[in-house]
Amino acid sequence: MTDLRSVTVYCGSNAGADPAYAEATRLLARTLVDAGVRIVYGGAALGLMGVLADTAIEAGGEVIGVMPQRLIDREIGHRGLTELRVVSSMHERKALMAELAEGFIALPGGIGTLEELIEVYTWSQLGIHRKPLGVLNVNGYYDSLAAFLDEAVRERFLPAQHREVLIFEPDPQTLLERMADAETPTEEKWLTEAET
Repeated sequence: MTDLRSVTVYCGSNAGADPAYAEATRLLARTLVDAGVRIVYGGAALGLMGVLADTAIEAGGEVIGVMPQRLIDREIGHRGLTELRVVSSMHERKALMAELAEGFIALPGGIGTLEELIEVYTWSQLGIHRKPLGVLNVNGYYDSLAAFLDEAVRERFLPAQHREVLIFEPDPQTLLERMADAETPTEEKWLTEAET
């Protein structure tokens, strides 16, 4: 059982075409706040990132943003957060967001969201961390990613046990519960599977 006191949420700086994305973001924010979970995210006031922060703050939650100075200079940083940590680069941003979290959740987003999710997923596979990873799969947005991972297992590029590390759920409460119960394979276990 994992103690999820702090979760990093990756999500789009755009709101997306379907209003369901923003609604799911609000529901996730409220679910996290109700569970006493601190939210760590990229610090922007735009798109789903802004929806996440605004909803959590309105619900009385703690929200920490992490943003490079270059983006602060473009005035896209959220001004109402519990704390906004300013770093010098995107690499620093991602490292600090990972350090501050006991788990990771991806909402719908674009290339940046996918890149952040896949990086922490890779770190899990390499044994750099053993924190749970979840995807809030709003209206099947991430179905194609799940299908790709299943294909990677079939073609023996990804061990089946590690495929299970990335949890896909459409409901925030169920996602949190599954993440809290998740067991991440140890590096030794993954290496043993990879060799077979």
